[in-house]
Amino acid sequence: MNKLKKVALLLGLLLASSIALAAEDESEWNGVLKNQYFAGKTIQESSDIIELDAPYRAEDPALVPLKIVSKIPQSKDRYIKKILVLVDKNPFPFVGEFDLTPDSGKADLAMRVRVNTYSYIRAIAELNNGQLVMAKKFVKASGGCSAPVGADLDAAMARLGKMKFRVDDGLKAAEPSMVQLLISHPNLTGMQMDQMTRFVKKSHFIKKIQVTFNNKPIMTAKTDIAISADPNFRFYFVPEAKGVLKAQVTDVSCDSPIARDACAEGGTYSETYTVRTFAMSE
Repeated sequence: MNKLKKVALLLGLLLASSIALAAEDESEWNGVLKNQYFAGKTIQESSDIIELDAPYRAEDPALVPLKIVSKIPQSKDRYIKKILVLVDKNPFPFVGEFDLTPDSGKADLAMRVRVNTYSYIRAIAELNNGQLVMAKKFVKASGGCSAPVGADLDAAMARLGKMKFRVDDGLKAAEPSMVQLLISHPNLTGMQMDQMTRFVKKSHFIKKIQVTFNNKPIMTAKTDIAISADPNFRFYFVPEAKGVLKAQVTDVSCDSPIARDACAEGGTYSETYTVRTFAMSE
């Protein structure tokens, strides 16, 4: 084997080794995040309670689809009351914390997130008895938090806070039904360059979402910059009777993309959807 081939082989082995190490790297979780969010607590890694579905290689790092599937029903005796979502290697790893209730029917969630570099994404479920269970996926993506602001930012700001509900066509009374909440908001990270002005735009993102049905909480979320632009959430609720779905959303602007000690409150926006009819049960 000539010298050039040996060098190429060595480089290939080094590259493969570095990729393998990246895939196995949980230093941020073990060294920082676990203690930050769950100091002194035991977390079981299992697919018995929740599963996390995400692409191994993301087509668009700023729009990575994420789906959390629950394996247990939301009953009053046993239910998932909270799900924390983290992206280990993001500049600000916290994606969101989602509070759920038995009235959710199912603890399934779906959303789109930003992933800034090769990283594990984690979903940690907390049950009403305090049990903690984690599911994780390794995702190959790069640049999701710094992807440039589109040329239509002015138009995005003009429709800021507008929302829309989409509800299952086959909505049945007293059964878990999927609902989709679409929110018009650029969810600026504070790391994105405006393609027109070439300036980095200050962070401006949705920080709280409250969804109720007939004034009963269905899903309450604290979110941050890792949620993609124009957030799109899918979750469940149980319509015991006809009534009104209501979403209330609050945003915030922060001086730093990775610190939350200098932030200015933004606006609060709301939307309702009236459930008037149900499909016939089989």
